[in-house]
Amino acid sequence: MGAPLKAWISAARLRTLPLSISGILMGISCAYFMGNIPKIQSGLNPAYFDPYFEIRLWKIAALGLITTLLFQILSNFANDYGDGTKGTDNDKRIGPIRAIQSGLIRPSQMKRAVIITSILSFISAVALISVSLGFKQLLIALFFLVLGVAAIWAAIKYTVGDDAYGYSGLGDLFVFIFFGPVSVMGIYYLVLQQFNIFLILPSLTIGLLSVAVLNLNNMRDIENDQVSGKNTVVVKIGLAKAKVFHLSLIAVAFVSLIYYLLHLKSLYSESTILIFFPLVAFTPLIAHCIKVLKNDVPALFDPELKKVALSTFLLSLITLIVLISITIN
Repeated sequence: MGAPLKAWISAARLRTLPLSISGILMGISCAYFMGNIPKIQSGLNPAYFDPYFEIRLWKIAALGLITTLLFQILSNFANDYGDGTKGTDNDKRIGPIRAIQSGLIRPSQMKRAVIITSILSFISAVALISVSLGFKQLLIALFFLVLGVAAIWAAIKYTVGDDAYGYSGLGDLFVFIFFGPVSVMGIYYLVLQQFNIFLILPSLTIGLLSVAVLNLNNMRDIENDQVSGKNTVVVKIGLAKAKVFHLSLIAVAFVSLIYYLLHLKSLYSESTILIFFPLVAFTPLIAHCIKVLKNDVPALFDPELKKVALSTFLLSLITLIVLISITIN
């Protein structure tokens, strides 16, 4: 695409990728556990268990992860293009220098990258839906296809265009929807082809923690966003209230996870205290919340971004390991 490979890798913002797949990992964890409940309760009686379940699950998991990573890279390219062409990414902005801002990638090149990544994302989404649902459930497959198109639209329209929703304070809502319920409950349905009302709880956990990452980003950029006309939630409510909002997001995420783990324990009476081990991922967030409360310097919010993002990824990874471990034992 004309620019150095290093510039494109930087534009893809690899540090954002672990957070983007956290919802998929959480959904797969829950699907694995719930899908194995019949096997556990029947004492490995084949009449009560699909022997191909795990093979199918990991195929869907792989495609789900690829699709989600493409969506995130698309979002990063589109954000770079949108903020770069609007002038929001300037020398006053705090944080890593963006590709268009640095001049290493031209807007026309980034626009082309957005189009190519959109196509790849769509192809991957179609493959995921095809493997999961096939043509037997056409209406449901079409629903998920619409969700895929909506995800592509949301990735692009966050900062691109005159009506970019990220500039009117709707970014938090879209991040919650797509990183939370769409990721967690979506991949769960594609695996088990059933709706589970309790999945709302882990969806809340991942969705709210993802919003917390965006909230930190917006607290860091509050001064430049105000000047650039980017009316994020933080710009609208101010830094003091944004801190309270931030702590509320993490607190509700924590409580939601506790309730969900209690639900899982009730389904499998032999599960040990190990089932609550994912809560350990919240430990680094205690010191993080204290720093957020005490800090009034926007630039100092930047190091906190990766703490919440990596804690969210760690939470999903620990949940996956714990639920597989409990099921196997």
